[in-house]
Amino acid sequence: MNTKQYYVYIATNKINTVLYTGVTNNLIKRIFQHKNKLVSSFTSKYNISKLVYYEIYENALQAITREKQIKAGSRTKKLKLIQATNPDFKDLYEEIV
Repeated sequence: MNTKQYYVYIATNKINTVLYTGVTNNLIKRIFQHKNKLVSSFTSKYNISKLVYYEIYENALQAITREKQIKAGSRTKKLKLIQATNPDFKDLYEEIV
């Protein structure tokens, strides 16, 4: 029985100007890495540390497919997706730890 979960997420910087879409099987660990700049990457360069949106999947392929779908969309579509469930762009990290 596979109980692993996969997450597609959108994170942003403190002032919500840069959006980053990612996929992971450990959302808490991944956002912790973003917050603490533990990986030298786009997210550390642009201070991406605020989790503003996520979806949960039971299948890695579904999560990766959804990540690609979100990444292919416009910034406007991403903003609408976030605003539908998190209109104030609050950091959701504290809700998942």
